[in-house]
Amino acid sequence: MPEENEVQSLIAAARDAMANAHAPYSRFAVGAAVRLTDGSVITGCNFENASYGLSLCAETVALATVNAQGRFADVAEIAVVGGAMDADGEALVTPCGRCRQIMNEAEQMAGRTLAIYCATPSGDRVLDLRVADLLPHAFGPADLGIGPMTKS
Repeated sequence: MPEENEVQSLIAAARDAMANAHAPYSRFAVGAAVRLTDGSVITGCNFENASYGLSLCAETVALATVNAQGRFADVAEIAVVGGAMDADGEALVTPCGRCRQIMNEAEQMAGRTLAIYCATPSGDRVLDLRVADLLPHAFGPADLGIGPMTKS
């Protein structure tokens, strides 16, 4: 289990990413931070589109960026922070269904259980979850006979 200050630093990175959200339609910003096994952190924020359906969630952006760097198997933990823009609310946001499925993919391809920290923008409340908590009975790579990725 990571140290408390490591969890808080990951949450802070997600909060910083949240500030870059492009959310002119929903006015709801979300930031995500992914810590890799070497301790490096990759962030993402939601990116809305006028067509709505083409919008991207923060978690998806962060995990796609990790994959673009060839590091998908190195995902260790993820933090998610979100809330209404220009408001002082303390919403506790959890990933949507699509993001839960993508996190399941990351977990199965990494071959390790991932910690998922869902936090209020202040970081005062944190849910410490696992993919199985968010998506019980998930369908993923293992169901297709695909195991964890290995580096050659």
